Amino acid sequence: MKQKENMSAQALEVGAGVTSEKRRQVITGTIASGLAMAMPSLVLGQANNPIKIGHLTPRTGFLGPMGEYAVMGATLAVEEINAAGGVNGRKFELISEDSVNPQTASTKAQRMVERDKVNFFVGEISSASGLAIAQVATRAKTLFFQTGCNSDALRGKDCSRYMFHMEANNTMYVRTVGRELMRKKMVKGKRWMAFTADYAFGHDLFEKTKKFMDENGGIFVSNDLIPTDAMEFSPMLLKIRQQKPDLVMSNLAGNSTTNFMKQYNEFKIPIPLAGADLNAVSIWGAGEAGFSGTWPIIWTHQVKAPSAQKFTDTFMKRFGVPADNQGVADYLAIKIIAKAMQATNSDDAEKIIPYLESGVKFDVLRSREGYFRPWDHQLLFEMYTVQPAKGATKWDNFVTSAPIPGPNESLEVLAPSQMENACNFSS
Repeated sequence: MKQKENMSAQALEVGAGVTSEKRRQVITGTIASGLAMAMPSLVLGQANNPIKIGHLTPRTGFLGPMGEYAVMGATLAVEEINAAGGVNGRKFELISEDSVNPQTASTKAQRMVERDKVNFFVGEISSASGLAIAQVATRAKTLFFQTGCNSDALRGKDCSRYMFHMEANNTMYVRTVGRELMRKKMVKGKRWMAFTADYAFGHDLFEKTKKFMDENGGIFVSNDLIPTDAMEFSPMLLKIRQQKPDLVMSNLAGNSTTNFMKQYNEFKIPIPLAGADLNAVSIWGAGEAGFSGTWPIIWTHQVKAPSAQKFTDTFMKRFGVPADNQGVADYLAIKIIAKAMQATNSDDAEKIIPYLESGVKFDVLRSREGYFRPWDHQLLFEMYTVQPAKGATKWDNFVTSAPIPGPNESLEVLAPSQMENACNFSS
């Protein structure tokens, strides 16, 4: 896709010439600048008996731009861990591949188990592919830290004892943006219509959006299912003009979100736009002229927490672009693995799981520390909303809100309760 190519070009802006490699690359120590972004498959940090991280994430298709940042985040984490001497005397080795789709993701995950003997799985953005990887990981009793799959079902009916969730779920996203929409009086008594990505993530997100709007007095008008490869939204925009709702809600993903926002502005539609999921790459892809609306996000480079700013500076120096939310999730996953191994003096899943379920807190590059819930393995953390703004650089065409929930609220308030999204690890 053209938009995917444009966004990938931004991700590779500094020191990253494009190469084509058919075979997995093994690089010892510090990798050459930008090389990680240029390879479809790579291995970092070779050492005697290394800890092998099987990193699967989309590198192509409508989620590809986010996948590029995922690789950057994972790469930086491995480099930092290895520069500090590894964990328990063992270096980390990153085996990163394009997950492509659920079938391919499953096949590659199985190969990583059988051939590469990976110790952990990290990554993925597509909820459908995440489920496929989780099934392989569960059979192999290998921990999987998924970093971009939003579907509530992965924490509910499809949950696994061997899967931990670095990404927020759809309910958390909807409740975050919902708070801002209610503050703006854009919910109760307001007619709203939706446009939804036609795959597992989109369907689940629409369900959670409608539940929130129904519970808070919104008036549903319509929902259109949009193919994930859609680039042209004129028919949908004309429908908005005809139906004249009070609010338009986007449940799209990846490049579709970027193009929808840009065309929404090009059509000069005077109706408020909002959405229940957004990534920084979509904001940057839309540009200052194209970005509009009110959206939730799990993290941005504007977060003021000291550890967040230190990470932002390090990421910028390493890759020449600011960190985005996807890069942060993959970075933190590998850092948490390292901390868990240090605390348990082991890479054994059966020892690490109780440690992660114990309520131990982690620096998640926000004002407050985060922790995993023991019953569904959801990482709880502060979230934010973003809206358009004129910034000093092209990376600051938005403004990030104060953390949500507020400092005196429990981090639990955004996430679904056990009654709302029951998980049974024994099933």
